[in-house]
Amino acid sequence: MDDTLAIKSGDKIELNRPERPVSQVDWKSIWKPLGILIGVFAVIFWLPVDSSRFTGAIIESLALAKWYAREHVILCLVPAFFIAGAIACFVSQAAVMKYLGAGAKKVLAYAVASVSGTILAVCSCTVLPLFAVIWKRGAGLGPAAAFLYSGPAINVMAVVLTARVLGVEIGVARAVGAIFFSIIIGLSMHLIFRKEEDAKTQAAIYLPEPEVERPLWQNVLYFATMVGILVFATWGSPAQPVGIWYHIFSLKWLITGFLAACLAMILIFWFRVKALNVILTAFVVLALALLFPSQPLIAFSAGIIGLSVLLTSTRGETESWFLSSWDFAKQMMPLLLAGVLVAGFLLGRPGSEGLIASQWISGLVGGNSLGANLFASIAGAFMYFATLTEVPILQGLLGAGMGKGPALALLLAGPALSLPNMLVIRSVMGTQKTAVYICLVVVMATISGMVFGHFFI
Repeated sequence: MDDTLAIKSGDKIELNRPERPVSQVDWKSIWKPLGILIGVFAVIFWLPVDSSRFTGAIIESLALAKWYAREHVILCLVPAFFIAGAIACFVSQAAVMKYLGAGAKKVLAYAVASVSGTILAVCSCTVLPLFAVIWKRGAGLGPAAAFLYSGPAINVMAVVLTARVLGVEIGVARAVGAIFFSIIIGLSMHLIFRKEEDAKTQAAIYLPEPEVERPLWQNVLYFATMVGILVFATWGSPAQPVGIWYHIFSLKWLITGFLAACLAMILIFWFRVKALNVILTAFVVLALALLFPSQPLIAFSAGIIGLSVLLTSTRGETESWFLSSWDFAKQMMPLLLAGVLVAGFLLGRPGSEGLIASQWISGLVGGNSLGANLFASIAGAFMYFATLTEVPILQGLLGAGMGKGPALALLLAGPALSLPNMLVIRSVMGTQKTAVYICLVVVMATISGMVFGHFFI
């Protein structure tokens, strides 16, 4: 029998044809990573590796990261992380709200924020862990922003060095401008985000009274000791080997060692860390200090490692102290490293050039025009200045034709901001508040530079 099927003409036959399947592919999930891959490939494909400026910028980026790791991570950031962790553990939220909260007396809150910045004398990155902890513990946005600006900007050593190297008028203008900036920026941030501040004030009403685990005088000495270690370990060398600042610099490691010994006693008597472990750690640090007197960073690093071991091997509040410090470190360090690499690639180290040539910058900041002051403010805001390094940089720029107005604008915007600083601030208080804070600093620095440049040509 024939297996073929004969179909007569005129017969209607319905064929069960399968319907065309509807696509379930999420094309957005494909095009987005594909676009990123194509973009990365295009960048690599056209990398200008034959350009000496490009390769030099890469070297400057890595060199700045190395310099930052040696000079600031161990001496500045790590102590700041320990201080921030201690504040998070041993300073109650109610206490922070009382003195720095949105509902605190304005005179008291801004006075505390400004004075704290003056005492610390840190760079724009070292102040970040301390800012983050007082913000998270309930400080008002205004006082927190004032503290964030005042920490690196109101630096007594930097103001004195500025007056001696760049002239008394710029030194005085920097000191007065930085003080007013911290207050005005803080008040402006409070007013712009007043609704959020009012809500925070209402929430503070229901906070319980803080439980006091140790007397206030003990906490004051404890924090003063750690702040003293941070300040003296990072004490910079003055321009000339004379005067009180140089004498303090020559004794900085003896003072730091004495304060470290005080901290060791505090750990034994107030935090119940085993005395034998503390003594062994101190012996190792002292031995390294004597073996390598010209490399104090070795002994200081050993002290940090020893402190970490002591805190983690003792159960209770010391363990919480270390874990809190570690939380701040792992949140901020990747952003800081990325920012330092980008800043080094674009602008280079102090005294060196990155992708952007220094003559381009010096050529744009001559005179006292709005453009010159604005450019100086923006350039300063993105550059990274370690404590005191802005002075010799500006000395060179002034010699290359930079106007005094733009010089002041850079001094008021530069030390308080940097690209690494911006990245971390955004992770702490969000994009909108960070953008407003940056704009306030840049605009006020620009206006101050124009006014100053009008009177001092």
